[in-house]
Amino acid sequence: MAPSSYYAAKTQPPSARSVRDAELTAAITTMYEENYHVYGARKMWKELGRAGHQVARCTVERLMRAEGLKGVQRAKWPRTTRPRAETERPADLVERKFVAARPNQLWVADITYIRTYAGWVYAAFIIDVYSRMVVGWQLSKNLYTDLALDALNMAIWQRTHTGDDLSGLIHHSDRGVQGRFNWSSQHPR
Repeated sequence: MAPSSYYAAKTQPPSARSVRDAELTAAITTMYEENYHVYGARKMWKELGRAGHQVARCTVERLMRAEGLKGVQRAKWPRTTRPRAETERPADLVERKFVAARPNQLWVADITYIRTYAGWVYAAFIIDVYSRMVVGWQLSKNLYTDLALDALNMAIWQRTHTGDDLSGLIHHSDRGVQGRFNWSSQHPR
């Protein structure tokens, strides 16, 4: 590069785009502060339009990204069922017919999530289909296989503690990763 080109570029006035970007960046930063750091690019673009600035949304996105400004993002909902195609799945012994003629014939299990101020809490529960009674449950902050196993162990303990016979019991889950454990090998009945 020739020295004359370098000095010509340094003495040249700023481009119209850079001047406009500096004005918009100042307005965006002010509005971002006034709105408690929650506005994202879409809301900021609408707010700038209401304030009289004619600007494209992609420009607002670019300027906010350059300044490191981000809006508040909603928490994503946790996934409780994570099926994996590569693992072998147990057969559906009830063929989606959830009826029982007697207690302790069919138990169904599921995992759900509850939003709290401290974060997500996961609840695993076992229901006796005959009585519609929750026979086992467990709560945890983490989603792991032991959560489902702990709920199942609680149900088995409660029913055997009262002298119930669990022979012939079918335990059905939604085939998620957490519930896909080999029940017969861990709990022979």
